[in-house]
Amino acid sequence: MMPRIKICGLSRPADIDVINEVRPDYAGFVFARSPRKVTAAQAQQLRELLEPGIIPVGVFVDAALEEVATLAKAGAIEIAQLHGSENATYIEALKTRCDIPVIKALTVRTAADIEAADRTVADILMLDNGKGTGERFDWGFLKDAKRPTHPWFLAGGITTGNLEQALSLDPWGIDVSSGVEAQRGLKDPEMIRAFMDALRTLRG
Repeated sequence: MMPRIKICGLSRPADIDVINEVRPDYAGFVFARSPRKVTAAQAQQLRELLEPGIIPVGVFVDAALEEVATLAKAGAIEIAQLHGSENATYIEALKTRCDIPVIKALTVRTAADIEAADRTVADILMLDNGKGTGERFDWGFLKDAKRPTHPWFLAGGITTGNLEQALSLDPWGIDVSSGVEAQRGLKDPEMIRAFMDALRTLRG
C-alpha cells in the first residue's frame, strides 16, 4: 500500500509548482525557527497556490495557541504538527479552538519511546530524531517495539537512497524535508521529482 507522503519545509512559490506537479498528500510550512521558516503572510500566499487535495500542514514548536488557531481559521493550514513540549492540555485546547487534526512529533531514542507514543491525545504521530535534525533515529527500534495504533509518520533523514528501507518498516506516512534539498533550507525540484518517482516505482 502506498504510504501518505508529506514534503515539508516549503517556502517559495517555485516549491509549490513542483508540489502541484508531483502531488504528495501533504505540504508542510514551518513556522518555528528554521532555515525553512515562513511568515503567516507567506504561508497564506503559498496555500493559495496549492492545488486542491494537497493538505497544508503547519509545523510549530511551542507556539502560542492563538498563533496556530489564527492560521487554521484563515485557512493557511488544515493540520497542526507540533514538535515541542506541547502536552495533552495544549492539544485539547487547540482542537477546541479550531477543530483541526493534530500531528505530534516524538523524539525516538529507545524502543520504549515508540511504545509510549500511543499515550498522546493527538490524531497522528510522527516518529523522528528531533526537531528537524535531518538525521535518522535507529530504525531498528521499530523492529523491537510494539507499533503505535495511531497512524504514524516516519521522519528524519529519509532520502531516495534509503526510501526502500523506510518503506519496509510499513509506516502510515513518510515525511521528507532535507532529503529533497541540495542546499540546506531550499527544496530542489529534481530531487523532489526523483523521490516521488522512486516511491511510485517501489510501490508499483
